[in-house]
Amino acid sequence: MPAAEYHFVHRLQWLRAAVLGANDGIISTASLIVGVAAAGGGRNEILTAAFAGLTAGAMSMAAGEYVSVSSQADSEAADIEREKRALAERPSSEFEELVEIYVGRGLAPELAREVAGQLMERDALSAHKRDELGFTEGGEANPVLAAGASAAAFALGAALPTIGAFLAPQDRIVIAVPATALVFLALLGALGALLGGAPVIRPTVRVAFWGLFAMAVTAGIGALVGKAV
Repeated sequence: MPAAEYHFVHRLQWLRAAVLGANDGIISTASLIVGVAAAGGGRNEILTAAFAGLTAGAMSMAAGEYVSVSSQADSEAADIEREKRALAERPSSEFEELVEIYVGRGLAPELAREVAGQLMERDALSAHKRDELGFTEGGEANPVLAAGASAAAFALGAALPTIGAFLAPQDRIVIAVPATALVFLALLGALGALLGGAPVIRPTVRVAFWGLFAMAVTAGIGALVGKAV
């Protein structure tokens, strides 16, 4: 009996939203803190900006993800309805369409017709959803799940540099927060890779590099604005 294989594709929807949310929370909040600190803001101003950014960012991520995934879900539902009508109105054409798909994937025409016939007899709509439309089982768009994962992950990510700014001495915030954020970004990149079953090094370096770049740009702009104002 062959050993059972474990795949990570079923995690992609919530994993993408969670990693994106946490990454955005860490980078945007740390950059906001560094920008305000570099502009000469005091601890109260820095923490106020951080909490405001955390709240606004979490709500924005939830709303954006919900709208985006809802649009995807609407498109998927519309495609499924069109496929239902086609199966009801012209089943023979849909059968031939499925045969062509299997032939294109390498099956002999006779075998392709046999496979298509058996699958359509069992569950024609599922066969066309999978092989014609490319929908995977369990991979349907879920707006509520994506929105919740994004908001929670953003809030958690944003809380990390905010705590760092609260604990760090006033004159060390510009250094302490980016350093703390960089560590968390590296851990996030590694965790996302592990949860997705991917190699660890490249995602970790990629997330840390772009996070550091964003914070450096924001710190520079904040310093320039602080001097100008």
